[in-house]
Amino acid sequence: MDGSADLSINLPAAGGRMERYRLLGPGRFVTATDPSQFNRVAYSAAHVVADPVAAGNPWQDCNVDWDATIAYRKHLWRLGMGVAEAMDTAQRGMGMDWNASFELIRRSVDAAKDIPGALLASGCGTDQLAPGDARNLDDVIRAYETQMAAIEGCGGKLIVMASRELARIAKSPADYEKVYDRILRQARQPIIIHWLGDAFDPALKNYWGSADPKAAVDTALGIIAAHPGKVDGIKISLLDDQIEIAMRRRLPPKVRMYTGDDFNFAPLIAGDGQGKLPNQQYSDALLGIFDAIAPAASAALLALAQGDQKKFDAILAPTVPLSRHIFKAPTWHYKTGVTFMAWLNGHQSHFTMVGGQQSARSLPHLAELFRLADAAGLLMKPELAMQRMKALLALHGVNP
Repeated sequence: MDGSADLSINLPAAGGRMERYRLLGPGRFVTATDPSQFNRVAYSAAHVVADPVAAGNPWQDCNVDWDATIAYRKHLWRLGMGVAEAMDTAQRGMGMDWNASFELIRRSVDAAKDIPGALLASGCGTDQLAPGDARNLDDVIRAYETQMAAIEGCGGKLIVMASRELARIAKSPADYEKVYDRILRQARQPIIIHWLGDAFDPALKNYWGSADPKAAVDTALGIIAAHPGKVDGIKISLLDDQIEIAMRRRLPPKVRMYTGDDFNFAPLIAGDGQGKLPNQQYSDALLGIFDAIAPAASAALLALAQGDQKKFDAILAPTVPLSRHIFKAPTWHYKTGVTFMAWLNGHQSHFTMVGGQQSARSLPHLAELFRLADAAGLLMKPELAMQRMKALLALHGVNP
């Protein structure tokens, strides 16, 4: 940091008070440059950058700054991170429709060709169906098949997303088995199954046909076991590490557990050494928080691959309070915090979002996020971050 710059700011604090805060400065992260340097597969679900000057209705239209959006994916790839494209972090189902999502996937597939070793997998769902459109399971299957054909047709790998319409009309675990059987049998290469909990999307409550998590796990594992060689892994986002660990220990050989637990990701990735098979002893990663903490995540994963778990733990420890804050209830508004981080760090020129979602978190919430990001060493350009935080405060009538 420039020692001559005044890097202190008045921030909202508890009880409506203002509190003077001075930046600590960025961390010195030694990051990877290629995924081959890791001993874990690590995908970051990536956010989209809105086009703030596009005409139209900002709450209804999917206006995306494609250049800035793809530039951010290249930033992640340069850190050795994979990109999980067009997922809920990219506002899938909360501002981004299927047409815009497929354009995003197509552009990312093209961009990945220029990055040696780039990992990319893309969300395949049923969101071209409006709520209530599916009359039966075949309608859900056809919707999945349409997106499968489009994504595989442009060279993409599939992440089969949980379907709101399937959750709405399914009557039993057998209905899920029927749908996933049809999809898995057709997949050209092993896919990632995506299990998103109702903390992230209330419409997905009781997925796999049961309110009992153990029964839901049994159904999902049964589907995986029935299709050997067709499933690369399963990503679960339940924010319950014990369910994830119990399921992980029952996975068939070579099927990965991709943690989507943005609260407990560090120990899940490190692993516990328990389980008869290597893939049962630790989790790989497919995380929305990796978008916001990418430099720290890359450095920590590199340290873990080099056998230095103490360093891995030390790097990620201060990111956990940040992640828990970004993902606090209502959890589905975490995208606002992820986008805010990208703006503070200069990856986009503005703090606006598709669907107007920049308004989904309060000013005190964003102020605390600013403090926690700094504590984690993740305000990489402190002068810029300070300038932008002051601009946000001034916009809200607060003297910084």
